[in-house]
Amino acid sequence: MTEVTRSGPLAGIRVLELAGLAPGPFAGMMLADHGAEVLRIDRVAAVDRDKPSRNAMDRGKRTIGLDIKSPDGRAALLTMAATADVLIEPFRPGVAERLGIGPADLRAVNPGLIYGRMTGWGQDGPLAPTAGHDIDYIAISGVLSQLGRAGEKPTPPINILGDFAGGGLMLAYGVTLALVERARTGRGQVVDAAMVDGAAVLFSMFFSGAIGGGWGPRGTNLLDTGSPVYDTYETADGRYVAVGALEPQFWAELVARLGLTDLPDRNDREQWPALRKRLEETFRTKTRDEWAEIFDGSDACVSPVLEMAEAPAHPHNAARRTFLTVGGDVQPGPAPRLSDAPEPAPEPATWLEDLSPWGLSREEAARLREAGVLA
Repeated sequence: MTEVTRSGPLAGIRVLELAGLAPGPFAGMMLADHGAEVLRIDRVAAVDRDKPSRNAMDRGKRTIGLDIKSPDGRAALLTMAATADVLIEPFRPGVAERLGIGPADLRAVNPGLIYGRMTGWGQDGPLAPTAGHDIDYIAISGVLSQLGRAGEKPTPPINILGDFAGGGLMLAYGVTLALVERARTGRGQVVDAAMVDGAAVLFSMFFSGAIGGGWGPRGTNLLDTGSPVYDTYETADGRYVAVGALEPQFWAELVARLGLTDLPDRNDREQWPALRKRLEETFRTKTRDEWAEIFDGSDACVSPVLEMAEAPAHPHNAARRTFLTVGGDVQPGPAPRLSDAPEPAPEPATWLEDLSPWGLSREEAARLREAGVLA
């Protein structure tokens, strides 16, 4: 199979991604989107050549199956690691070391290797060896306690905050930091990306207020649906609009376009329930798309709440190519944009046939396939 020519700021960077759940593949996708050559290593049994992955997080990557628990598979991984810049490892602490593919093992054959470790709890601490999920990590970070409406139980925002923002994105950021450092020193290092750490740092803006009294209980503040000027409202057709008219001038624009007068004072918290009721009643008089037309091009900070299937066709998203078609599937496009780099054009995930660029000869690869170690 013809090699894909990579372009972008990470072109020339070679990444081995040990297959895992969401945050590891997301970090690999972020690197691949911007030019890195990412080889995804899955379990042999998981490889189905008749069904190439259509998962957006696998785009731009090549995939092989390798039994890293076997001596031959471990040796093959060490050989490939000697040619790599980065390895992404998603296991619980200690698992990679028991398999003989931990940081010390791989960096012994490649001192410049950046070893990215993706876990929920981190590599140390009392909870490090235990199981967990996104909801657990954001729970002990304190962040989950702040999410939800007033008087209701904490509500997790699916698994975006821990797995993806606090986990995969932080891992990709850590790998990039380590690449910059290696350019100065020539040495690789271990990146310890923990979702609990990532979730906590994402809450930096609010933390001091939350523990010092400047930020109230969940659902009672300006930005967490406590205030009627920052919330969603149902429309006549059962859909919703999002309102974020925080600043006085934006609020004035909103009120003018709603045609409202004699509203309760938005700066008086005691008046918030009455103000919310007026807004609810008003937004229910028209459909979502009618309101979108009324507020189109204004500074009122009112937007239609689009379903996922609607988002790619929105004129702004279409103009910016926020969504792309990759292998026939519509997916969110790469972000962020760089002024002097070519626009990323992700390719569908493919299988890798020739492992010789990764240090494994055709003869050795054939032997490993025959033995069931490589797929």
